[in-house]
Amino acid sequence: MTETLEPRVRAAADHSGRNTTVLVAFTAATNLADGVLKVALPLIATTLTSSPALVSGVLTTLMLPWLFTALHVGVLVDRGDRRKLLWLANFVRVAVVGGLLAAVLSDVLTLPMIYAGGVILGVAEVIALTAAAALLPSVVSGPKRERANSWLTGAETVCNEFIGPFLGGLLVAAGAGIVLGTTALTYAITAATLVFLIGRFRVPQTTAAKPAVHAQIAEGLRYLWDQRVLRVMTVLVTALNSLWGAWLALMPLYATTAMGVDKAVYGLLVGALGAGGTLGALLVATCNRLFGRRQVMLGNIFLTGTMVATPAFSTNAWVVAAGAFLGGLGSGLWVVNSRTVSQTLVSTAMMGRYSATARLFGWGAVPLGAFLSGLLAEWAGTQVAFAVFTVIALTVVVPFLRVYSRPVAADMERRIASGVEPAAQ
Repeated sequence: MTETLEPRVRAAADHSGRNTTVLVAFTAATNLADGVLKVALPLIATTLTSSPALVSGVLTTLMLPWLFTALHVGVLVDRGDRRKLLWLANFVRVAVVGGLLAAVLSDVLTLPMIYAGGVILGVAEVIALTAAAALLPSVVSGPKRERANSWLTGAETVCNEFIGPFLGGLLVAAGAGIVLGTTALTYAITAATLVFLIGRFRVPQTTAAKPAVHAQIAEGLRYLWDQRVLRVMTVLVTALNSLWGAWLALMPLYATTAMGVDKAVYGLLVGALGAGGTLGALLVATCNRLFGRRQVMLGNIFLTGTMVATPAFSTNAWVVAAGAFLGGLGSGLWVVNSRTVSQTLVSTAMMGRYSATARLFGWGAVPLGAFLSGLLAEWAGTQVAFAVFTVIALTVVVPFLRVYSRPVAADMERRIASGVEPAAQ
């Protein structure tokens, strides 16, 4: 299969500039809409209930599909046309947001409707992110991927965590109908950009008979387990993403009550995550050169811990925003580096299943963190919940240092510099 794939990779690389531009534009616009909804739906929920657990449930529904659909979506991505799957995801988003808009305009919106919409939007996100992650390695050659990942991560971060949340707060203040209508229109327009991609984005099949779905799922799980570096990176992300789930779930009610900020200012507070993430994506190459990729990735653990530690001990909006900025900074540095590492180790034919399996654990931890933090907040208070999740960040330092050792890091840099395509699994 390696001999079949490599000519396709080289052919796609001939149009890598144009394709990367299209992917960055698509990523920016869809993440802008995602960022708006990430803030808007929980804030809309606060008009229907005052329960921290019920409000945190909105984020849980958005992220829960990673636990139940990721593995099957990974097989779908490795079997199907990845561009068509991106189209499918956006059309589903338009339909769901349009349905919520109709409920708002008819004055019949309920919390169960938001939950149901969140689950379907979550499935669409699983499809979109898995397909996009599998698409990039066939578009950009090895040595150029760090830069491409930086651009894509910057677009994701700036739109999903900075501009999107800021606009979400402003648009919710203007009205739920306005924010939902704007988001649905953005998803619809964004789908059209994919027309400008050049090439076919389906992995060639070497046999007429397709393996059973569950056999391919098992293959992806075994692959992640056998790759020690990728396995530990996945465990680390799982732990740290639970912190993100806790922060995002608890912050809407915490900010608007204990911290006393209004909805527009809350958008800026969440936007601090994006500001930090954008800076991290822009500085990752410089930081890697100055400190080394291993030290930069290690720094993300402490920066993410700071994000949840600040609201545990302070209700000052500036302090909490500073913690959010540092958490976003660490995330931007980590995402670019982890993508570059995984694209160096995983073949194009396995990328869909690997991405889905890794995100099953990483993104699946977000609703788990959201759910547990909501229960902790109900029982012991929001600041105690933040403090508990701060401790979780410290548990992954030693495993990371032991597995991603200096010799392993040096070998990884040689592989990234060589640009050799990983062998098909």
